[in-house]
This record gives sequence, C-alpha cells and structure tokens, in this order.
Amino acid sequence: MTGAPAIRSEGLTKRYRSGGATLTVLDDADFAARSGEITLVMGPSGSGKSTLIAVLSGLLRPDSGTVTALDVDLWRMKPAEIDRFRLANCGFIFQGFNLFPALTALDQVAQVLRFAGRSPGEARRQAEAALDEVGMTSRLGLRPAELSGGEKQRVAIARALAKQPRLIFADEPTSALDGENGQKVISLLQKAAREHDAAVICVTHDQRLEAWADRVIHIEDGRIAGAKGKTP
Repeated sequence: MTGAPAIRSEGLTKRYRSGGATLTVLDDADFAARSGEITLVMGPSGSGKSTLIAVLSGLLRPDSGTVTALDVDLWRMKPAEIDRFRLANCGFIFQGFNLFPALTALDQVAQVLRFAGRSPGEARRQAEAALDEVGMTSRLGLRPAELSGGEKQRVAIARALAKQPRLIFADEPTSALDGENGQKVISLLQKAAREHDAAVICVTHDQRLEAWADRVIHIEDGRIAGAKGKTP
C-alpha cells in the first residue's frame, strides 16, 4: 500500500580525509522514502547524492548515523548479512547500464536470478517475464553491442525488477538517453512503484523526471536542503 515506510535514515555523516584536509560529503542527513512511491534526490554535482544512495543501500558505511531499511537496522549487520539483504531486497539501475558484453539480454537478467537462488528453469522463466514487461521480448537473444541505449537501459531495468525487489536504487537512469527513451524509463520505474509496491529512490539531474515523482528531495553540500511532495 502506498505510503508505508520502506527506508529512512537519521543523522547520516560521511567524511573523507586527504592529507590534512577533511571533506564532509554527508552532513547529518535525514531521509525517508515510502513503498509505492518514486522519491527523487536532486542537487548539483558534488552535493552528496550518489554518496547518499550508496549509504542507504549498504554499499558504503557512514561515519555516523543510522539506516533502517524494511525495519532492519542496516549498519548493525555484518557485511555478509548486508550482502544477503541487498541480494534479496534491492534492485540497482546505473547510469552506464553495467551490462556484461558477452551475455544476451536474457542471460543478463537470468544470471542475477541464479545468484538469488532460483533454479535455471525458474530463472529463465522469470527473466523472460521481466524482459516482456519492459517491451524487450523480441530482443532476448541480443548482446549489448546490438542494442540501442534505450534498449540497454530497459534490460538493466528488467534485471533490477526481475526478483521483485522492495527497494530500487537508480543512479542517473536517464542521463544517457533522449527524451523519448528517458520517458519510457521513468514510466517503467513508476510502474514498479505502483504495481509492485517498491520504494524507488532515484538520484538525478534530469528535471524532466520531477513531473513523475511523488516526492523530490534536494541536497546541497551534503545536507538535505528541502523536500516537496505531490498533494493527494
């Protein structure tokens, strides 16, 4: 049901030290995103957007603060437990697609499902269903070099959605795409939120996406500067 809390953070701080200088990338950042909604994280380059998404998803440990994801205190878990949590509950979509050059579209998706414990037959069936959902049924046997940019991103989305994750993290998913393909991508993310009740957290510079978002969070110099949501 839309509105259920999915992930939240309190007091996230992350610093990097180089020589005698200290750079604060996240500064006491509080964040929340709900199931069934798209939450955009926007801000200038170097504002801490990608660091925030890395900390929220368990990829980067903060210096202080907490992340509660699906009622689990993420950073109190051991690294292997975080890996298992991510595999079971999280989907990732990257700006550069991150597809394997030698694998077909079908294999790109099926491989992730095998890692998640599906049998070969089940992985193939679920991969075909995920690719059909993003309109790629006719391209199952093609490798990345044979696909357009928009098609690559749709394969990446199918890979992220195939195991029906409850948390989806997207880092600049439309920046390499034209307007038409960018709209297709955000439409698919909205479908994941609405139909699969996922919490979609999307880092972006793309102002075209604001019209699709349920909530927009602005970050500046590592601090959450403001948030706005749609009126019901």
